[in-house]
Amino acid sequence: MRSYIRDKTKGGTYFLTMTLSNRKSRLLTKHVNEFRHAYRLTKQNHDFELNAMVLLPDHIHMLITLAEDSDNYAVIIASIKTHFSRQIKKSASEIITHSRVRSRERGIWQRRFWEHRIRDDLDYQHHMDYIHYNAVKHGYVTRPIDWSYSTFQKCVEDGFYSTDWGGVGIDGIEVDYD
Repeated sequence: MRSYIRDKTKGGTYFLTMTLSNRKSRLLTKHVNEFRHAYRLTKQNHDFELNAMVLLPDHIHMLITLAEDSDNYAVIIASIKTHFSRQIKKSASEIITHSRVRSRERGIWQRRFWEHRIRDDLDYQHHMDYIHYNAVKHGYVTRPIDWSYSTFQKCVEDGFYSTDWGGVGIDGIEVDYD
């Protein structure tokens, strides 16, 4: 059986997805301030640039660029998960297996995460769009501008998107980017 080999390109730009163990949970949006704090602590200790992010109730998508001499996105993800988990009280619905107890892990996050190294400008654009359209895709809002747990508003301010991107445009036509 072949095992998955992660891409380890120093200074690379990566699309990352972290998911809660319970896919029906709303833990991330319920504890958005704790997530923000976990992110800030991670950013203080690790050199990377956040290009885009969306925080949904049960998962997160991020697009980050690592420092030129770094390939440590796994450490960044572990740091965010750890700092977040330490702030959340244990609940009865949290399933902690024997292997998690031995590893001193909570039952909040799925152990694995998804990573994809961005290959070119078109790949970058597709992943930026995917991130910012994700709340619409999952039915939380009808327009990306209406989801407050993403970097979409910042990208609008920076001129990367128009305010009506991915929703009902000026002419009233629904735009589907999925």
